[in-house]
Amino acid sequence: MSVQERKERERAGRERLILATARELAEQQGWDAVTTRRLAERIEYSQPVLYSHFRGKREIIGAVALEGAAEMAVALRTAASAADGPRARVAALARVYLDFAERNPAVYEAMFQLDGGLAFAQEETPEPLKDAFAALLENLGEAAGDGVHPALFTEVFWAALHGLATLTRAGRLPPGDAERRVELLVDRLAML
Repeated sequence: MSVQERKERERAGRERLILATARELAEQQGWDAVTTRRLAERIEYSQPVLYSHFRGKREIIGAVALEGAAEMAVALRTAASAADGPRARVAALARVYLDFAERNPAVYEAMFQLDGGLAFAQEETPEPLKDAFAALLENLGEAAGDGVHPALFTEVFWAALHGLATLTRAGRLPPGDAERRVELLVDRLAML
């Protein structure tokens, strides 16, 4: 292994450590607790080392969002591939999406609520975000129905899931009806 390869591997390891620590701190105490000073202390590197990887908190949030999008895409595809038939696939997508948001609230917040400097629904949208949307789109085309553009249907489905996730997390919806909401969404929106 060359010196350059070793340095690149060490740099990648530091970057993974920074992001893992940011995620852990955000999940435990919220994103307000994630500061470059606290991260530097926790990972036992100086702030300049941290800044050599990320220009600041906004870039860290963006990197966490991209990791989360990649994780969500895998989870969505795994759930869809295990489902038997279009209705079961749509229901599995909804459950996995909502479960991801519930189990990873800080990551979900970085993905969809905080400014991580990422472009959405544009040509320059980062690939992990496009792929997470594609994981929904590729499994919802059949559910869209005749005369409905699959991407538009996917956007509405995603918006409904995001609304459920956000309102549930904020305590605005009664906790006992989560499964009934998924069933209603699948039955009415997907018309399956």
